[in-house]
Amino acid sequence: MSTLTHFDDQGQAHMVDVAAKVASHRIGIAGGRIDMLPDTLAIIEAGTAKKGDVLGIARIAGIMAAKKTSELIPLCHPLALTRVAIEFKVTHTSETGTSSVLCKATVETVGPTGVEMEALTAVSAALLTIYDMCKAVDRGMVMTDIKLLEKHGGKSGSFINPTASPHGNT
Repeated sequence: MSTLTHFDDQGQAHMVDVAAKVASHRIGIAGGRIDMLPDTLAIIEAGTAKKGDVLGIARIAGIMAAKKTSELIPLCHPLALTRVAIEFKVTHTSETGTSSVLCKATVETVGPTGVEMEALTAVSAALLTIYDMCKAVDRGMVMTDIKLLEKHGGKSGSFINPTASPHGNT
């Protein structure tokens, strides 16, 4: 395992110097899900939530969060993102009595450092927004399985998470 890059030789936290790194096209894809009661998902699908279009607002929240990642995560670099895409998939699970919204965020840039944190932040904010917009009817919702699914570009090349499902969201 390689050393942690956010610590200097004295063990002090620092922002990694990426000035000498070659700029390349970089992609980060993250996923996660929020489990809820079937009635809650029915409200989302029908578009009858009191606060409005739940998935539309969650999509915008995810995009905004990706753009603000360096303001939330102390050692992240501010990045000029070239693309942020947020996708949702609803699932109905009758065996467990719960339903879910799966979220996938794809973030891209051309630069000297990757966009994994931006993708993870986008998914987290999108799922938190779904919770916020639906908490009046279901405070028991659970966000889970937030993880990096893939990253591409840079010196380390590609990574595809072996725990990602074949559906690509989580």
